[in-house]
Amino acid sequence: PMVWRGPMVHSAVTQFLREVDWGQLDYLVVDLPPGTGDAHLTLTQAVPLDGAVIVTTPQEIALIDAKKGLKMFDKVGARILGIVENMGSFACPGCGAEHPIFGAGGGRATAERFGVPFLGTIPLSVEVTPTGDRGEPIVHGAPDSPIAERFREIARRILAST
Repeated sequence: PMVWRGPMVHSAVTQFLREVDWGQLDYLVVDLPPGTGDAHLTLTQAVPLDGAVIVTTPQEIALIDAKKGLKMFDKVGARILGIVENMGSFACPGCGAEHPIFGAGGGRATAERFGVPFLGTIPLSVEVTPTGDRGEPIVHGAPDSPIAERFREIARRILAST
């Protein structure tokens, strides 16, 4: 693995944004690591952001990073479109019941505390693995699955706020 800091991150992010022919886009989604590192700051300086979606898991340690991200994006004037809680529960493949194995409600509570929309919870689900292993999003590989519907609902909420 490569460890990039400062100028290397800035150069890579800038090249990614300015030199790749993305074609005509309605949206460009950039998946960043948790926290408030160089990539985050470079992104906020390099392009006008329509907004940021914070994705977290319900554990307190993950919520600490999510809160840092919320504060950083707010400080640079980026609109927070909302919070998504990933792995908010485990969806039992046998009965479909959801179990909060990593805690419950941390994403929603953080959204309420910061006054931003809570966009939804994505459960940990074995349905995602087969399509992911093929490089195919669940919404294409298993469009009628409950997890695909969760993703579509979150996308609808994001689109409604932009």
